[in-house]
Amino acid sequence: MIILGIDPGTATTGYAVIKHIKTQEYEILDFGTIQTPKSLSDSERLLMLQLDLAKIIKKFKPARAGVEKLYFETNAKTAMSVSQARGVVLLTLEKNKIPLQEFTPLQVKSAICGYGKADKKQVQYMVKQTFKLKKIPKPDDAADALAIALCVQTK
Repeated sequence: MIILGIDPGTATTGYAVIKHIKTQEYEILDFGTIQTPKSLSDSERLLMLQLDLAKIIKKFKPARAGVEKLYFETNAKTAMSVSQARGVVLLTLEKNKIPLQEFTPLQVKSAICGYGKADKKQVQYMVKQTFKLKKIPKPDDAADALAIALCVQTK
């Protein structure tokens, strides 16, 4: 089963495409970021995100997807921007009839590390170990997308 993990953002959206082979065994097919230039308008950036995500979906044909839910304590401006990107992600997945699961950062940390208050370095280390990588995947948004993909239920 092919799974798509997405860490949404307007400037940078992390994505990861993994293949679930068997219980606790996964293979990375692709991961990276979709980046949009600040020089573009919000609507242009969101369109760019949608088009790039649609290409990834077309290439890998994921059976399921995981998307990070929003969690913001203070910055309303950032929350609005990420909300717009997240909406584009959800719409693109729905248009492609890909079932999705949504996860809070706490849920991702709990699933990956067994502890909801784990820090970013702990999550990255567990992602590295799970995929038997030589080093922690970069950038952070892509590593987060890998962690989100691992949370998706395959049954």
